[in-house]
Amino acid sequence: MKSPFLQEMTGSEPLTIDEEYAMQQSWRTDDDKCTFIVLAKAQPDSSDIFDCSRMIGDVNFYLNNVYNPHEAELEVMIAENSCSGKGVATEVLQLMMHYAVNDVGVTELVVRIKESNAASIHIFEHKFGFTETERSKAFQEVTLRRTVTDALRTDMDQWAKHANRVEYVRAPAK
Repeated sequence: MKSPFLQEMTGSEPLTIDEEYAMQQSWRTDDDKCTFIVLAKAQPDSSDIFDCSRMIGDVNFYLNNVYNPHEAELEVMIAENSCSGKGVATEVLQLMMHYAVNDVGVTELVVRIKESNAASIHIFEHKFGFTETERSKAFQEVTLRRTVTDALRTDMDQWAKHANRVEYVRAPAK
């Protein structure tokens, strides 16, 4: 997160390692946040799905609408330049939306994207059928929304049919 471009696109500030660990811990315990780390595909001879050197970004959602607890605000970041523009963000968003709808009960999806981030706006409008509902001049961002419909659920099932689900299991305390 030392990239000025990524900081601007994600509205983030650089964190110390201690701040990063504290933030990650809060994400594990908060009921209104969900995050998954995005890993580059493993080499064909590798069986280690937890190889952290392959970390290239993250995908998240927040349940932060007090008026609609079934609305999820999505975010995705592919931080490794070598992995950008290869469909990774689209694939992980497909899986995250499937998870949010089927495992958490989300019925409304929303994104807030910097106006200058044409690639992200394109993904949500053209690949996922989101429509613009707001523009904030103060934050220079666009808000896009999509209601979960039966047609979207059918698409989500198709998107996720190739995925292998791996459940996180906490190691027993010593």
